[in-house]
Amino acid sequence: MKLAHRLFYYSGGFVIGLILLFFFLGGKKASCDYSPTARVLKNIRMKKKSFSQQALTTMKIHKIDTSNLREILTSGSVDFGKSNTNLDSCRTYFIEGFTKEKSFTMLVENCDSIAKVNTLNIIQ
Repeated sequence: MKLAHRLFYYSGGFVIGLILLFFFLGGKKASCDYSPTARVLKNIRMKKKSFSQQALTTMKIHKIDTSNLREILTSGSVDFGKSNTNLDSCRTYFIEGFTKEKSFTMLVENCDSIAKVNTLNIIQ
C-alpha cells in the first residue's frame, strides 16, 4: 500500500475518532486537571467559601469582589512550599494569582465542606 493511502486511512480514522470524542464528551463538564495545583484549585472552587475579617477588610479597601477571587482560583498557582498540607482536618494552601490590574496572594484553609480565605494580600 502506498504511503498516501496509509495517511488517508489514518487521517480518516483519526477524524472519525475526534468526532466521536466530541459527541460523547461535548455535553459533559469533563476536565483534565492532572497537576497538583489544578486539582487543589478545582477542589477549592467547588466548595462554599467563607472569608476572615482580614480578607473582608482587604476586599473592601481595594474594591475586590468574588469574581476576582474566582479568577485567581482558576488561573492562579499554589506554592506548596509555603502551604501546610500535612494536616489531617483542614489543609492550608498559599495561592498566588493575578487579575487584569492587581496581583494577589491568599492563604486558604481547605476543609471537607468549606474553604476559608484566611488572609488576602495585594502585591504592589
